[in-house]
Amino acid sequence: MSDLGAGLRYLGRGQRWAFGHGRWYGFGLLPALVAFVLYAAALTALAYGADDIAAWATPFADDWSDFWRDALRVTFAALLWAAGLALAVLTFTAVTLLVGDPFYEKLSEEVEKSEGGCPPGSDAPWWRQLWRSLLDSLYVLGRALLFTVPLFVLGFVPVLGQTVVPVLGFCVSGYFLAAELTSVAMQRREIPVRERLALLRARRSLVLGFGVPLVLCFLVPFVAVLLMPGAVAGAALLVRDVADGHRDAPAAVPPPAQQASPAHPAPPHLPGPPRR
Repeated sequence: MSDLGAGLRYLGRGQRWAFGHGRWYGFGLLPALVAFVLYAAALTALAYGADDIAAWATPFADDWSDFWRDALRVTFAALLWAAGLALAVLTFTAVTLLVGDPFYEKLSEEVEKSEGGCPPGSDAPWWRQLWRSLLDSLYVLGRALLFTVPLFVLGFVPVLGQTVVPVLGFCVSGYFLAAELTSVAMQRREIPVRERLALLRARRSLVLGFGVPLVLCFLVPFVAVLLMPGAVAGAALLVRDVADGHRDAPAAVPPPAQQASPAHPAPPHLPGPPRR
């Protein structure tokens, strides 16, 4: 529970930092605004076409009674739109970070400088860093879909689909949303994407405490845009805890070869030949 609270505090600290630095807050709003317009258009189109997609996907229900056919297709359409919304939440951050890579890189650097030091980052050209960010985001999205797709199917199970599945869905979305947001500061430290996910997995409660409240806020229209600069700032603060604390931890020192242990007692001391 303490880690959950710590994750929420990082989110709050990031928002306070962003709102307290008006220039950088406005700097971080622009990419999020562009991505929001694109996603709003896509979700609106999905809402208008969900009924037709549901009818196309369930031809076997054409001969059912009106009540059961309509119930199935309304449920399918609602779950389809909910899955689209969940996918939008998962990918909104990745797309926004790609669109605004130079913006959020500078914002994240400023946050770390204000906290007492910032890693120098990579000397690679910007296009190579952008390509690497795209590949890393696709990898994270692929891992997220391994959980999201089964949860979508389980959503059709009565009771379970209306209680447990939504909670698990928010946890999955929050976890991978935090993974995307922390990628800016993690890349600056040259941490590969698999190692990043391992670091976050070791502090799962902390990551959920940061990501799940943010997902819930992102469900409110336009709030994602307003909170995005602070989310990047909070993620930079979280990385200073998760990544730097892990890498600075002292490695275990093996015992000296000559040190005795219960399993390998030291050989008895034998006197040498007498000196003359």
